[in-house]
Amino acid sequence: MAAAAALKATCFLQLKTSYSLPERRSSTTNTSFKFKPIMASITTAAPTVGLAETFSRLKQQGKVAFIPYITAGDPNLSTTAEALKVLDLCGSDIIELGMPYSDPLADGPVIQAAATRSLARGTNFDKIIAMLKEVVPELSCPVALFSYYNPILKRGVENFMTILNDTGVHGLVVPDVPLEETEILRTEAIKKNIELVLLTTPTTPTARMKAIVEVSEGFVYLVSSIGVTGARASVSEKVQSLLQEIKEASNKPVAVGFGISTPEHVKQVAGWGADGVIVGSAMVKILGDAKSPEEGLKELEAFTRSLKSALL
Repeated sequence: MAAAAALKATCFLQLKTSYSLPERRSSTTNTSFKFKPIMASITTAAPTVGLAETFSRLKQQGKVAFIPYITAGDPNLSTTAEALKVLDLCGSDIIELGMPYSDPLADGPVIQAAATRSLARGTNFDKIIAMLKEVVPELSCPVALFSYYNPILKRGVENFMTILNDTGVHGLVVPDVPLEETEILRTEAIKKNIELVLLTTPTTPTARMKAIVEVSEGFVYLVSSIGVTGARASVSEKVQSLLQEIKEASNKPVAVGFGISTPEHVKQVAGWGADGVIVGSAMVKILGDAKSPEEGLKELEAFTRSLKSALL
């Protein structure tokens, strides 16, 4: 309880005066992402460690990783930049940043809508990278980019990995590439020190799950339910047995995502033995539904604290 109270107090003190963002405009051509730092006294953070090392350190401390997901550019890149700082300051261990895509097959209606809004405002890969180059040095936790395969192919796999490395991004999640087609991705990712995270689902056959786990880097992403992303009323109890199966096959850390949206879900999944818990749609919905960027960031901060506290 004392740790939770300290976390809340720290977040409040660091964030209560941080929301200095431009007003939302109706024009879809306004793609400026200049922002003011959360605190004038903040200095560049020490170089962050990678995903696997983050999990290793947390395991030594008996802790479970909290991994939030947000969509880049929704409601705008200024807000995304501030949201990354909010998530970091409130104790996120890894942050997953979704790159908006026009055909997001793995995503449910909340993240699809966020991607549509983001693209309509002119968000693209180059602008996301420019924003990240400004923000990543200020973060104390690693960032993993969530991207569909087509944008990677468009730029060339080697070039894409080089850009991520130069930007300070540590991880990459590509949800629409089958295991058999990941060889080039894995090869280039290793060359550039990018940890390529692979996904396994409740319907993945055991032999295939073992093959995925063997080559996944950073951590194994366990999809908690069949279907697309989105908040759900409960987490399937099958996740507990799936976690056990993966841990019998490997000692790599496993993070559970898809459908986790409340502190109760977070605590339950951690209790089942997950090494990390990923919360996405609930985060994205807060920023997308807010009356203003400032309000969205304040709500995001409060929600993040509640989720993180469930792991303390």
